[in-house]
Amino acid sequence: MWGGRFSARPADIMQAINVSIGVDRRLWAQDLAGSRAHCRMLAAQEIITAADAEAILGGLDAIEADIRDGSFPFRDQFEDIHMNVEARLAELIGEPSGRLHTARSRNDQVATDFRLWVRAACDAAVEQLKGLQSALLVRAEQHAGDLMPGFTHLQPAQPVTFGHHLMAYVEMFGRDAGRFADARTRMNENPLGAAALAGSPFPIDRHMTAAELGFDRPMGNSLDAVSDRDFALESLAAASICSGHLSRLAEEIVVWMTPQFGFVTLPDDLTTGSSIMPQKRNPDAAELVRAKTGRIMGSLVALSTVMKGLPLAYSKDMQEDKPPVFEAFDALTLALGAMTAMVSALQPNTERMREAAGSGFSTATDLADWLVRELNLPFRKAHHVTGAAVKRAEAMGVDLSQLPLSELQSLEAGVTEAVYKVLTPEASCASRQSFGGTAPEQVRARIAEWKTRLA
Repeated sequence: MWGGRFSARPADIMQAINVSIGVDRRLWAQDLAGSRAHCRMLAAQEIITAADAEAILGGLDAIEADIRDGSFPFRDQFEDIHMNVEARLAELIGEPSGRLHTARSRNDQVATDFRLWVRAACDAAVEQLKGLQSALLVRAEQHAGDLMPGFTHLQPAQPVTFGHHLMAYVEMFGRDAGRFADARTRMNENPLGAAALAGSPFPIDRHMTAAELGFDRPMGNSLDAVSDRDFALESLAAASICSGHLSRLAEEIVVWMTPQFGFVTLPDDLTTGSSIMPQKRNPDAAELVRAKTGRIMGSLVALSTVMKGLPLAYSKDMQEDKPPVFEAFDALTLALGAMTAMVSALQPNTERMREAAGSGFSTATDLADWLVRELNLPFRKAHHVTGAAVKRAEAMGVDLSQLPLSELQSLEAGVTEAVYKVLTPEASCASRQSFGGTAPEQVRARIAEWKTRLA
């Protein structure tokens, strides 16, 4: 394609390191969309004739048909998706094909194609997140009042409901969807028309191509337009945070499925067995979701490293922008799908969770709160009294609700029988009526709010 300047073909090693069609062929739909918009704009501005535009658009339609039916000849000799399309267009329509590249460069072309791809990937991630949130909402509503232990440091802390626990992830994934949407808003500017780096002397209409491609506006600086990959980095950052949330939920499913916890089970079709131990039911889907996080976060680091220190405008380093983005979104798509399937299919053992909710002196804070509320003790004193009560109950091998009143009164004389009303897990949960708390009424209120938001 640059035979006028070069007299020798690329060395084999140059071809090997330079060719990218194996990766960027995924951009074919975006490349055709950008080429069509550019062609129509060139014709509207009378930079090319209507006849040439018609021939070009017809050729692009033929190329799309070939790609869709699998007959398009992707060839390494043409290096990337852009030159593959251009070369095939020349074979199909001849001389008019050469006019399509007027007033554009591969620099603004790839920036446009890649931005379109990432924008669509963000949209798809938002839709998948909504599906996962909907699955969580169904489960949360079913179990809005079912008790389980709440943990800090993975130690029993206070009773919560299973629905409340699941709703925490609804909130997290809602923020993830917001991050993808925010990234999409910032990336929705059109690089096309920036050409190689300085713009074009032809009377192009960048607003026209921006509108046709669904962008809000053209990018305002031609140097920035061809060299910016913020949109990819920001999307990878959103994907990394999202994958972290997926990993946390996956870890909980792994823990919950152990016999020691026994909180949930997954069906046969979402678990695996062992080649040697016939009793095993392994939560491999959850473990693999957890592992995908490393690939997604690694992709962010990889692209950040590629981009750091690059001078303006375009450098061939930026050809390495697509593999980490493609890999990250492939992994995220799979992880979101797997997690949605697991949430939809998991079966909670509500009796086991209820039993565990009262373990580990989980109502100790309720005792301290009762001392403050009913006996007007300063909280720090109430905390000290409660700690002593826990120590006494532990020594006697009983729970706080089974500690004799005389023992409690020996620690604080004003304690009455009424204290036992707050020392059950049910009473503890029901009392957390503050906004966002675990009281079933609060959980159901948040479920209703999120149903409305997702609808």
